[in-house]
Amino acid sequence: MESVNDLTPKVADDPMPSGNDSWAALRTWPAIGLLSLMMIAKGLPWLFSEPPQSVQVASLLGPAAAALLLIVWWLFASRAGRKEKVGGLFGLGVVAGLTFLLLHPTMRVLPAVVFFVPIGVAAFALPLVTLPRSPTRRVPCAILLSLVGFGFWGLLQFGGTSGMFAFEFDWRWNPSAEQRYLASLSERSDLSAEMILSDAKVSEPITTATAQWPGFRGANRDSVVRGVSISPDWKSSPPKELWRRLIGPGWSSFAVAGDNLFTQEQRGNDEAVMCLDATTGEPRWSRTHAARFYEGIGGAGPRATPTIGNDVLYTLGAEGQLAALNPRTGKEIWTRELRQDAGREPPIWGWSSSPLLVGDLIIVHAGGESDKGLLAYDATTGEPAWSSPSGVDSYSSPHTATLCGVEGLLMITDAGIQFLNPSDGSEIWSFGQPGEGYRILQPLIIGDRVLMGSSQGSGTYCLQVSRDSDQWQVKLEWLSRDMKPDFNDFVVYQDHLYGFDSGILACVDLKSGKRKWKRGRYGKGQLLLLADAGQLLIVSENGDLVLVQATPENLDELASIDAIDGKTWNHPVLIENRVYLRNGAEAVCFELAVQ
Repeated sequence: MESVNDLTPKVADDPMPSGNDSWAALRTWPAIGLLSLMMIAKGLPWLFSEPPQSVQVASLLGPAAAALLLIVWWLFASRAGRKEKVGGLFGLGVVAGLTFLLLHPTMRVLPAVVFFVPIGVAAFALPLVTLPRSPTRRVPCAILLSLVGFGFWGLLQFGGTSGMFAFEFDWRWNPSAEQRYLASLSERSDLSAEMILSDAKVSEPITTATAQWPGFRGANRDSVVRGVSISPDWKSSPPKELWRRLIGPGWSSFAVAGDNLFTQEQRGNDEAVMCLDATTGEPRWSRTHAARFYEGIGGAGPRATPTIGNDVLYTLGAEGQLAALNPRTGKEIWTRELRQDAGREPPIWGWSSSPLLVGDLIIVHAGGESDKGLLAYDATTGEPAWSSPSGVDSYSSPHTATLCGVEGLLMITDAGIQFLNPSDGSEIWSFGQPGEGYRILQPLIIGDRVLMGSSQGSGTYCLQVSRDSDQWQVKLEWLSRDMKPDFNDFVVYQDHLYGFDSGILACVDLKSGKRKWKRGRYGKGQLLLLADAGQLLIVSENGDLVLVQATPENLDELASIDAIDGKTWNHPVLIENRVYLRNGAEAVCFELAVQ
């Protein structure tokens, strides 16, 4: 006779033994929701032609936050038994820790937060969600899949991001651009500093007055070139490549005097200043010092551009060494260290202020506390001359301006913009416009108006400056969100502003700040104004060289070529009919047909 228990229906291969609460079915809906949020956060930027900063931040950091919540779910809301929770967490921790140690050094900060942690934890959670009633399989499968999710990133190296925060990866066994450059240096014994210095071919005096392009964005730091008109027929008269060479990482541009090109780069653990022959691209001299600045987005290398003085070359490294060098040999005249003079560590993107020569003073922004924001030194001796409060965060450079008949310095920082007396650093006026993001751009002066671009989507401010005796007044004439530059400086031609609204070229009416047109996806590129011809010479973020007619009617692209390989944020330089381009991997010179 059968018992009552014998009559109870049986389920074959029941994975849930009754009475054992450690093998309960998992509560999966919170994990499914978090995994869905991860995918939504990653896909958010694709819904916008120009993702706002909040969307970019959510896309970058949202998945990592969801990954942490998945771990919280596993420990406190999954219904897993205590031993299973501890075993799963221990296995996840061991896998994550070991694979993290095997990551390429470039992968251990930003890529680890944005990709390594979210994908590794998501891989761990996936079997828990898909096998909620398989107690003997779900945790081992979760640990094994997390090994794949974490381990994959050990195969890659990180090359920084684009201006729109698109990550750039390569296989870790491929040599980086910097490694290829260092290998080329080691193969050429003629590039040793000693030989270059002893055999330097630069003999003529090099001065500000004789330099065609004495520093960052030209003599007036405005990227304006006069006396040149480029032929738009690049099919019958294409740009002629004169030379191309590998170069070290860095976002420095060129200063030009005669046949000498001066720029800065990274060489392994050394920052370098070098002089190239403008005709051939061959090095004339180089000077190095032990310093290496690196951050994940922009990579390694100096950010500032050399400044040509009166037979002196002034440079600022990303780690803070301000140097005066002999421009004919590269030999050191004097140096200062901003770490000591400003009492601070380098800012997050590195010191980027291109030195400004005003009379007998050389001036840089350091961002120190109290009165150590803007620093002036005797240009001849390097002795401190004055210091002035000037914000704590800026990647812009001091800028000379004459407003209402008064000569002074403009400086854009996280606190806004200020106008200072260059002789003693005293503040003449300031316009407070605090910014939580970074400030990189140069001011643009039109008469007694000042244009100030504010990075990270805030827009462009037009300030009207007036003066009644010693009383100064600064009014906001307009704020245009139709021109939202990031680190791409703009130019003015015939009462219209031309620049980059995020990654798209745009034209704005100077009187109203209203947009005339917006077209041309050149990324976070840079441009020059050929003022006599009304032309814009653009280098796109991807390295295209583009000629555009400046007109408020529409985008009139005249010609373009693929000019330089790789991400190009450096400012171009045009001397007569020769354009000099560089990025963090190579430099190139083209000869352009003129009309």
